[in-house]
Amino acid sequence: MIRRLILLPGMHGTGSLFSEFMSKVPPGIHIEALCYPIDVCPSYSQLLRMVESFVPASENYVLLGESFSTPLAIEFAATNPPNLKGLILCSGFASSPIRGWRKLFVALIAPIVFRLSLSKTAVVHFLVGKNASESLHAAVRAAIRSVKPGVLSARLSQVLAVDARPALTEISVPILFIQAQQDRLVGQSPLEEIREIIPQIKVVQIGGPHLILQREPQQCAKVVAAFMDRPSPDRS
Repeated sequence: MIRRLILLPGMHGTGSLFSEFMSKVPPGIHIEALCYPIDVCPSYSQLLRMVESFVPASENYVLLGESFSTPLAIEFAATNPPNLKGLILCSGFASSPIRGWRKLFVALIAPIVFRLSLSKTAVVHFLVGKNASESLHAAVRAAIRSVKPGVLSARLSQVLAVDARPALTEISVPILFIQAQQDRLVGQSPLEEIREIIPQIKVVQIGGPHLILQREPQQCAKVVAAFMDRPSPDRS
């Protein structure tokens, strides 16, 4: 079994929303979450260097990228680091999940939207789904408020421009995709796009909204632990 799990957070970048998921992961798995700056917005290339310096230098590990971080996780895995033994993509994408005229529209309104207080209705519709706990609502809104609006807007611009599809063919470790079946933010097409490039990718579908690690932490933890509880691939 691989004993170390590295987490890369969603667009807020704080890592704070991983706490419940981390508490459900079986004992014996050491978990670390990389946090991104909240007052400046490094490029994906700069974040890649942060990941390179954060991961273990002499211990096997699995890397999990959530949403915004999935292209970053793909690009990092494509460099085939010697101790990386598996890649997990959660509610993610390899290229922008927003296409056509919607991309232009989102790019225009993003600077305005991120300067407004995120409504509970928007949190429910796009992120946590119906019947989420009040504590989850509060945690999500607090995580978003902790980041400067300009940083969030810049990260959304990065999402709109990203294309990590070429890197997918360079990855040599097993890949797991955790798909939220009621994901209204990213949708289902990004997985179809990835499957066209890597048909053998392992997919686990879990009923729930975009923030599936936060909404269904117990179920996600079991899926992740099962993926890690396998013989370590030999790439020598």
